[in-house]
Amino acid sequence: MRFEIVTLFPELFDALRTGLLGKAQDAGTIDVEAVTPREFTTDRHRTVDDSPYGGGSGMVLMPGPFAEALDHLDEARGGNPTRRVLLTPQGARFSQAHARRFSELESLTLVCGRYEGFDERIRGLVDEEVSLGDFVLLGGEAAALAVIEATARLLPGVLGNEQSATDESHAEGLLEYPQYTRPEEFRGEKVPDVLRSGNHAAIARWRRKESLRRTLERRPDLLEAAELSKEDRELLEEIRAEP
Repeated sequence: MRFEIVTLFPELFDALRTGLLGKAQDAGTIDVEAVTPREFTTDRHRTVDDSPYGGGSGMVLMPGPFAEALDHLDEARGGNPTRRVLLTPQGARFSQAHARRFSELESLTLVCGRYEGFDERIRGLVDEEVSLGDFVLLGGEAAALAVIEATARLLPGVLGNEQSATDESHAEGLLEYPQYTRPEEFRGEKVPDVLRSGNHAAIARWRRKESLRRTLERRPDLLEAAELSKEDRELLEEIRAEP
């Protein structure tokens, strides 16, 4: 899969050369291309922003350099399709569903902003807008890194254990169950007996119940959209009946 980033700070994406994503690039599983709109300016100062019409504080990113950068990526891709996503606090909140949908694409183009914001006409160059949440960052680069990591880890061959991508929080609309490793007891807290029992059916039931419990306690809103089985609902009844 190809990830393209339009950013004023392409060096921030050098972090993608480390860890599993670095290995995925070496293996050819993913390809990352970051370009800066400054390369497509026409003045000697490489200007990409200007003061807003109508007055106001801050500087607004100009549409020309961003449009040229996107055209350049289209040409480098040979005209093959991509999905253009603008990273902005005004976008839809990014979720695991977004990551799954993006992971089915051949190419994803992420457009990162800075300063006061985008010229409104840049919005017309993208297919959708995405936000990490109800807060404001210095720019879209941190959000783009999060989107790339969440999407790339769903691709075959990126994770060492493919089951990891299906057992975690949000993979099925619920939060993940508690995890334990050695030592068996740490500062007076023991690993639950069921996890050491060797009874795989009992372990699976415990994990599902604890996943439901954690979701009920921390993110009850997720239960409204989750696809719950009859057994799930029975487990929830057990949880609610507990003191």
